[in-house]
Amino acid sequence: MGFSNEVGIDLGTANVLVYIKNKGIVLNEPAVVAVNKDTDEILAVGEEARQMLGRTPGNIVALKPLSDGVISDYDITERMLKYFIAKTCGRSRFFKPKIMVCVPSGVTEVEKRAVREAASQAGGKDVYLMEEPVAAAIGAGLDISKPDGVMVIDIGGGTTDIAVISLGGIVASTSVKMAGDKFDEAIIKYMRKVHKLYIGERTGEDLKKTIGTAYPREESISMECRGRDLITGLPKTVTVTSEEMLKALEEPLHTICEAVHGVLEKTPPELAADISNSGIILTGGGAYLYGIDKRIEARTGIEVHIAEDPTSCVAIGTGKALNELERLENNKLNKREPYL
Repeated sequence: MGFSNEVGIDLGTANVLVYIKNKGIVLNEPAVVAVNKDTDEILAVGEEARQMLGRTPGNIVALKPLSDGVISDYDITERMLKYFIAKTCGRSRFFKPKIMVCVPSGVTEVEKRAVREAASQAGGKDVYLMEEPVAAAIGAGLDISKPDGVMVIDIGGGTTDIAVISLGGIVASTSVKMAGDKFDEAIIKYMRKVHKLYIGERTGEDLKKTIGTAYPREESISMECRGRDLITGLPKTVTVTSEEMLKALEEPLHTICEAVHGVLEKTPPELAADISNSGIILTGGGAYLYGIDKRIEARTGIEVHIAEDPTSCVAIGTGKALNELERLENNKLNKREPYL
């Protein structure tokens, strides 16, 4: 496999995407690692490990090393990155790529350092960081260098990043730990409370993808859901409707809409006028939830557009930004740390 010297990584809570210069997105796999607890050996990474979630014997554990958009298990994240970089760039002791990694807009200095170190240890020569909403805006094809205001909502697996961008920088932003994973949790909680049915993460995700709803549908749809009856302890199947999903997802959706409202309140009036003309851009996997654009529209009164390929926007933006490293060198996020 040929070596590439510039790599963009969207290090997400749910998925890791790798973008290589001149090749595009070469990898999109779940951020899951299966580890043998006895030997500390990594058995599977990515899709193969995701298949093991909730189905492993005692000595094997399937882990998600990132939670809420930040690294929760540093060692496993580093090993996962090493695996993905080797898989996409080839293994070479002499070759070290330049790596641009995306981080949520609200991360702390400590969290930034952890991401930088993990990417550096995994084989990066120079490691740069970029804020997710900026990358999402670039990936969605917006020209962020102009003095016009653009608003991006990036709903990922662990965090929802909301930002108003103008002249290449963030003017107002917030990051809430309420996104795809919390949607799944809300559905799991609802099934326990209303149907007395215990379901796993993957079933919760299936319900969200198949009948999940953020805004009332014209026609109700339903799906059979299997799990364990909390009263009898035996397997049970119930039929769930899209109206129930709307109820189940009410809380996380309300939190996201309030956060969007909060950012609009902090936006200077000139930029707010631009946004009401051009609309809000929605990116990230959460953009696929039925009616989420209409829900935000109803709350803000501003038109919401879903980006062309919502899940790839951040990775594509990260890759495009590699071409403008000189300008980004001066960016406040990339003041060089002494250990790089």
